[in-house]
Amino acid sequence: MEYQITGRVAEVYPVNRINERFRKREFVIEHKDSSGGQAYIDFIKFQLTQEKCEIIDESWLRQEVTVTFNIRGNRWEKNGVANYITNLNALSVTRGIAVAENGQKAIVNPQLEDAPSPSPELDDLPF
Repeated sequence: MEYQITGRVAEVYPVNRINERFRKREFVIEHKDSSGGQAYIDFIKFQLTQEKCEIIDESWLRQEVTVTFNIRGNRWEKNGVANYITNLNALSVTRGIAVAENGQKAIVNPQLEDAPSPSPELDDLPF
């Protein structure tokens, strides 16, 4: 299942090479939620993996974006103790948010760079 969220890019981290076959880049968006009458600001960290690491870089800082993502969770055991890891995997990041005449948010100037998903054998990694 895919989800979408809009916000402003707050941080872009360098590409992290985990091993010779896997790399990831993390980034954070600042999301303002005004549901319920009060405004809250959340900082949400996403990860890009493999070829998708090139979707964004530091030039995206402070830009309004829409992130399409899925949620991945894994169980990982070490020394007999179970750990659970949840990742927000960004599938695409698009710059430029505008408000359409009907009040709905609309995307302008899309820069969709969607790469193939990593191989299934990498899905069981503990990070």
